[in-house]
Amino acid sequence: MELCSEKSNYQKKNYNVVPITIALIMAGFCCMLNETVLNMALNKLMVQFTVSANAVQWLSTGYMLVMGIAIPVSALLIQSFSTKKLFIAAVIIFLIGTLICGVSTSFTVLLAGRLIQAVGTGVLIPNIVNTLIIINPVEKRGKALGIFNLVMFCAPAIGPTISGLIIQSLNWRWLFFIILPFSIVSLILGSKYVENVTKLTNPPIDFLSIILSTIGFGGFIYGVSNIGSAYTYLIAIPMIAAGIALVMFVLRQLHMSEPMLDMHPFKESMFSLGCILMMIMHMVNFATMLILPMFLESALGMTAFAAGLIMLPGGIINGIISPISGHLYDKFGPKALIASGYGISVIAFILLSHCVSMTIGIPVIIALHCLSLVGVGLINTPVQTNSLNQLSPKYYPHGTAITNTLQQIAGAFGTALFVAIMTAYQNKSLLAMSNPTAPENQSLSLIYGVQHVFTVETGVLVLAFVLSLFIANKNSNKKTVKSLADGRLENRKVI
Repeated sequence: MELCSEKSNYQKKNYNVVPITIALIMAGFCCMLNETVLNMALNKLMVQFTVSANAVQWLSTGYMLVMGIAIPVSALLIQSFSTKKLFIAAVIIFLIGTLICGVSTSFTVLLAGRLIQAVGTGVLIPNIVNTLIIINPVEKRGKALGIFNLVMFCAPAIGPTISGLIIQSLNWRWLFFIILPFSIVSLILGSKYVENVTKLTNPPIDFLSIILSTIGFGGFIYGVSNIGSAYTYLIAIPMIAAGIALVMFVLRQLHMSEPMLDMHPFKESMFSLGCILMMIMHMVNFATMLILPMFLESALGMTAFAAGLIMLPGGIINGIISPISGHLYDKFGPKALIASGYGISVIAFILLSHCVSMTIGIPVIIALHCLSLVGVGLINTPVQTNSLNQLSPKYYPHGTAITNTLQQIAGAFGTALFVAIMTAYQNKSLLAMSNPTAPENQSLSLIYGVQHVFTVETGVLVLAFVLSLFIANKNSNKKTVKSLADGRLENRKVI
């Protein structure tokens, strides 16, 4: 009854949900768009700043690295600063980073701007999820998070298209200048409408936890980003250091009275299973968002803009499916949606692994990409909503920080792993050819690598499908709503 009363008290205030959501979604869109908006500009930046491919990749890797460091700390920040102040501070930090990127005259300054952007994003995204969880009653959370996930996946999906169009028509600096006015509007809306929704507990700042978290999460992302590198120590040393730091971090959190990132959410079996399913989906999806354009440009000889346009319908489909799946989750619960999503994904990647070739038709690529993102849309919102619904309100900041951190780690790990697999099979194919430098052989070897990536991804998705069958076959929302109602009734009796 204590838990029911706690949830009831959390939700008895009537929030101005629509304008708050608009402000949050607009800010989230600007931040998430930046994760992929530079993908099509990297070649131009290499030429302009005279840097290598390994160096220029840090504009993307560094962004994920800093987000992986900032997100775990967000649980502490959410409990220490009011919702509105934290939102405003995060958007201002992001704005400063965007402006620095736009006016940068050297690669070092551009990279610094990207890292500042990532700090703002890493603090903002968990705060958005936490706020949406609190201002929406349990029976409407699926729909609310579905709308947010429309942003989370649609923004990175359309990033390459926007990037390709701008690079083709304007200077790369406009990739940042165009984002500035939208960020300013979101800041104004947030200053006016965002309310303080989190109860501040002002936990003490544990600098050792912050250091261990930074080494652990940051080192892990740095290590996996070097998978495929010729220098094994760039993978081994960061991964070993990260593993030791993460073990020490978890043990410290478990023995602290007020931990920076509480590990108790993992005691809920459905939360833990949801995290695993969420990580698998992000591993496959983020890797595919990188590998498929590489196939379109390098093997089929398409322009960056054309490849971006081919990726666009899938992003739109995912944007449509995400809120629908959230609404269906509110009505029917998680199991049927998540299992169906992974079943559809398995079919899509089986077909992709067999259809990828020099003669594949563009309509076939678009159709299979769209099918795969239908699966993603059916998985992401229900799995995230169901995971967070298992927790009591005091664990919301920690639950959102955990899920968002794992998403970034999974995205970085999946991208590095599957690109390394593609490269290994590509090199194996080239070694067997009499003339490996011929353009046609280069394309054929790349296709060979992509086919094997999609085959491995199919196996991973089959594993996720089996795991999804273990999700509790009940509508946890309806049960929770009934508990909330009982809690309110009990409170009235006491009064």
